[in-house]
Amino acid sequence: MSRYRGPRLKVIRRLKNLPGFTGRGKTPNLGEFRVATDQSASRKISQFCVRLEAKQRLRFNYGLTERQLLKYVRIARKTRGSTGQVPPQLLEMRLDNVIFRLGMASTIPAARQLVNHRHILVNNRIVDVPSYRCKPKDIITARNRPTSCNALGGESPGGGETPDHLTASLSEGDRPTGLVNRIANRESVNLNINELLVVEYYSRKA
Repeated sequence: MSRYRGPRLKVIRRLKNLPGFTGRGKTPNLGEFRVATDQSASRKISQFCVRLEAKQRLRFNYGLTERQLLKYVRIARKTRGSTGQVPPQLLEMRLDNVIFRLGMASTIPAARQLVNHRHILVNNRIVDVPSYRCKPKDIITARNRPTSCNALGGESPGGGETPDHLTASLSEGDRPTGLVNRIANRESVNLNINELLVVEYYSRKA
């Protein structure tokens, strides 16, 4: 299944707040859809539906295809430790997400576009692969100051401060720069989700 390119409001109505998908942690006004939501809330929700919604929230927030998310779950199953916590940690270390959390782009799709257009340097080398997995001590720099860049005053587009595993600053020439301090932990993930439900959803495929 390819990456979703349809209307965002349709996804937000169903999955609620997705910081990486909507930007700045803001959700559009859904007042006119309140009646429909109240009616659907009275219906019984199956366990499969609960797991599906958790998977969809993770997938849409980070802008992944079905195949990409399944790949991360398979990696998690081969890794020591809690299987549920590994996929979000891997996703937090993706280059497009790191750019978003540093405040260089308003959303993860916008960060992906910056990478695809070769505006991002990793350790002074151009990287045009959004799924590139950042490592500790990596230095992320924007070649040309992007128009969607924030002031980088310690605030990320997700609605809070820059996470502890990243450091945002401005280099010479006012170019946005970020440093990866360490591997992201569960506390760094700004998405409210039960990761074990995602693993259980893919239990028959992974």
